[in-house]
Amino acid sequence: MSSTMNVTDIYNEGNMSANGSTGILNIPPSLNNAINTFTVIILFITMISLGCTMEISKIKSHLLKPKGVVIAMVTQFGIMPLTAFTLAKALKMDSVKAVTVLICGCCPGGNLSNIFTLALKGDMNLSIVMTTCSCIAALGLMPLLLLIYCQGFSGLENAVPYMGILSALTFTLVPCGMGVLLNHYKPKYTPVVLKSGLSILIISSIIVFSLSGVAVKDMLWMILTTDVIAVAVLMPLIGFILGYIMSAICRLSPKCCRTVSVETGCQNIQLCLTILKVAFPPEVIGPMFLFPLLYYTSQCAEALLLTVCFRCYQMVKSPAEETRINTNVNAKQEEQVKLPQCLRSLEENSKT
Repeated sequence: MSSTMNVTDIYNEGNMSANGSTGILNIPPSLNNAINTFTVIILFITMISLGCTMEISKIKSHLLKPKGVVIAMVTQFGIMPLTAFTLAKALKMDSVKAVTVLICGCCPGGNLSNIFTLALKGDMNLSIVMTTCSCIAALGLMPLLLLIYCQGFSGLENAVPYMGILSALTFTLVPCGMGVLLNHYKPKYTPVVLKSGLSILIISSIIVFSLSGVAVKDMLWMILTTDVIAVAVLMPLIGFILGYIMSAICRLSPKCCRTVSVETGCQNIQLCLTILKVAFPPEVIGPMFLFPLLYYTSQCAEALLLTVCFRCYQMVKSPAEETRINTNVNAKQEEQVKLPQCLRSLEENSKT
């Protein structure tokens, strides 16, 4: 209770100050409960779908050779929280914006990374294992990282609702485990769960977008400030770049480097949205609970741009590679033709 009051006091002070906080948001309880319910449904469907894509044999194979997974964990929980902290400090964000950005930066990898890993021709098995392992590790690392980085902001030292965050993290593991068990023991039902889950996910997402629009229609412009947009754009971009550089330094294959890069920059936005919407009262977090959607838009646009660049590079590289191979083949064929001729010449010379 004291933690919530502490954040509320900070929030109200920021709202009255000249540094441009996000304003107090008053959502009717029924509307707030509806948004919370559908947000939790989105998270549940997302995690059970992730579990359904996992195979225990593939998990074991990557855990027995954990180099890629370890590097991805270091980049996920090393680069992204530090990037969030640095950007929030550099842009002198107020307490509510800072804690929102930190929570987003400390979240584990999201299943969107699996889609873009496929588009970038990365290692799909590694991507799925990394997403699952990061979700499990977040149970301990996310509260710890928030505790450490919140010390750098005045008033946030004891203001983060850690129990609410732990509850949300624990909730993610249950449907994920259910999906893994279902895929292992009843694999014939997996396609049905994935297809029906996708339909429910789309419908729930549309409802949440619509209800959120109604809730913040008069204050939506307050989240579209320069500092918030800058963080939403720079965070995933830095994650993509540093994730690739670090995995390349550790001498992973290009295929795995692309996988780690995408996994680092793509956060679990569904989890972040659930924490901000459920763990914080609406009058505390204000319209900043929509920041994950802004981040989601940026990471999708940037990952799509990377995919287009990679595909264009492959289109340019493939003909050049094919020409080089054909040149080598022709050279070998010429050598094979010239060799018998040389032998015949030698034989004729020896007879004469």
